[in-house]
Amino acid sequence: MRNEIELEGIIEDYLNGKLNETEAKAFEQLRLNDPAVDHKVVSHKVFLESMDNYAAISDLKHRMNQVHAGIDVEGLSKQLGPHPSFIVNLWRKNKAAIAVAAAFILLTVVTIYSIQQNTQQYGSYEKLNKEMNNLRSSTNSLIRNVKSNQNASKPNVNPGKFGGTGFALSSNGYILTSHHVIEKSDSVYVQNYKGDSYKVKMVYSDPVNDIAILKITDKEFSPLAALPYSLKKSSAGMGEQVFTLGYPKDDVVFGKGYLSSKTGFNGDTLAYQVAINVNPGNSGGPLLDNYGNVIGIINAKESNSDGAAFAVKSKYIAEALNAIPQDSLVRRIATTKKNQLQGLKVTKQIEKMQDFVFMIKVYN
Repeated sequence: MRNEIELEGIIEDYLNGKLNETEAKAFEQLRLNDPAVDHKVVSHKVFLESMDNYAAISDLKHRMNQVHAGIDVEGLSKQLGPHPSFIVNLWRKNKAAIAVAAAFILLTVVTIYSIQQNTQQYGSYEKLNKEMNNLRSSTNSLIRNVKSNQNASKPNVNPGKFGGTGFALSSNGYILTSHHVIEKSDSVYVQNYKGDSYKVKMVYSDPVNDIAILKITDKEFSPLAALPYSLKKSSAGMGEQVFTLGYPKDDVVFGKGYLSSKTGFNGDTLAYQVAINVNPGNSGGPLLDNYGNVIGIINAKESNSDGAAFAVKSKYIAEALNAIPQDSLVRRIATTKKNQLQGLKVTKQIEKMQDFVFMIKVYN
């Protein structure tokens, strides 16, 4: 707890420019080496900016109230009458206060406009899990569905109910998705593009990097073929063409774009920014380059823009894989550059990938 408090103090000093040159360089190196620290810095920066904006508006309101109190309102009401000279008398008596009030009004308008423009420019961070009222089915009704059909090992669910997307890490049922998709769940199922649903359990959770690994536990599940894509451990280049498959609706949806920045929202080094159209339901979907390498996981978008999405970088997938016992992953995702998708047309790449991308269904 003490270390956390000390870290918060250092972050604040860093953002306010209170660290000396040596301390600042050491802290910047710490940010590069520790994604959790970098994430805290970005979050604290957004918090401080919000507080500054709030303080500026509050100060303007206070000063406006002071100016209003200085205007002789009672005298004004007495002067309001048929004689036109009341306007001249009003100006002579209150011209200083009126001038200050006008200046403050203009300043208020300019400040609020500036804040609005800043908000419009940067937007807000919007996670892409799909939450619908009919998605929040009770566990009891889920059990009743299972018991009503002794031959079925899964509930008869409406394929329109889903929380996000996931993709295979191995042929024996390990699936990667975004942590925020499944964090509030009691029961989770995955469904392939053919409509087959399977019960899963969570075996790994990383809220900081927004990663979760699921394992299919359904006896009806048959192992997949060898994964056609590989995992890219090195950094992707800005301007690189990319694509994703996901479930913003009942059917799998293809999206294409390019890497627009090597950092995510507000400079977050955990993620890439991608110029691609995504929607709620795309969270957890794979982001691949033209060579069939997974370079990230789609998990959010900028709310004021249809073409600014964010994807957690693939190196954090590699870290998650290392946290899973090696003997539990059968024919796992490859880390070599060569894979089955390389050199194929996009239509063929999609065709080969469909079996390995799943709809995530969440039940509370």
